[in-house]
Amino acid sequence: MGPFEVGAIAIIGGLAYAAYEVYMKNNTKAGKGELETLRAEMQQLKERVGTLESIVTDKSYQLKDQINKL
Repeated sequence: MGPFEVGAIAIIGGLAYAAYEVYMKNNTKAGKGELETLRAEMQQLKERVGTLESIVTDKSYQLKDQINKL
């Protein structure tokens, strides 16, 4: 093996190790339980936003808003 092959193997090995470190860091950051908790919370927030959108777009709400402005 020449110096070029040794250098190429060293660079590829270093990149692979760096990618593995990033993968392990991100993998351990949030466990499956935490992800499920966040997904459930996000679903609840989506439902709340949907409820608020239906209230705000309701014609009676708009009428009350116009009356209050007077």
